[in-house]
Amino acid sequence: MVLGNATETSDLDITVLLDATETYRESLTHEGWPVELFVHTESSIRHFVAKDRARRRPTMARLVSTGTPLVEGDAGESLRAECAAAVADGPEPLSAEELTFARYSLTDQLDDLAGGGTAGVVDAVAIDVWRGTAELLLASRGWWSGTGKWLIREVEAMDAARGTSYAPRLHGDLHSAMRGSPDALVALADEVLDQVGGRLWSGFRQVAVIPT
Repeated sequence: MVLGNATETSDLDITVLLDATETYRESLTHEGWPVELFVHTESSIRHFVAKDRARRRPTMARLVSTGTPLVEGDAGESLRAECAAAVADGPEPLSAEELTFARYSLTDQLDDLAGGGTAGVVDAVAIDVWRGTAELLLASRGWWSGTGKWLIREVEAMDAARGTSYAPRLHGDLHSAMRGSPDALVALADEVLDQVGGRLWSGFRQVAVIPT
């Protein structure tokens, strides 16, 4: 709600900073309003900020840095500043192995889309191509990613910051694909792929690591 994108079904996220022995989240309802409590220590917050950076999703850092203090005093201000800096720094870059796998995965999805199928199958594959394109777009530009609504919100944020128009293209091209016209979505996926080396299928090899 602080971010200005609340809906009628939005819940209220509250981060509780304590010298606790247990870190947890709990969902409650207060006067008909859904509330989620995230109970943490400073060390647990730093743990999840680092973990989120590795997976390129700024969940914890954004939750803390954009919150409104509800108590007087410092209210964790230094930690909030630390989290804001983490958001500004951005995610870890894709490794060479991660980029290779992302190219391979999206190529595989594009091949499935070209293969067609029932309307339901085409819809499902088009959604996979949409998601894979958005994720590779953000990762290849050093931008945060997300899941569900947060994935497209990150694309919208990147558009606003960099003067691009990928979010409306993704939206329109997905709907066209689900109406039986996938060419624009395929072209957009190829545009993103071409910026990181193009499609990849032949020659891809991934060695399994089996714990001993």
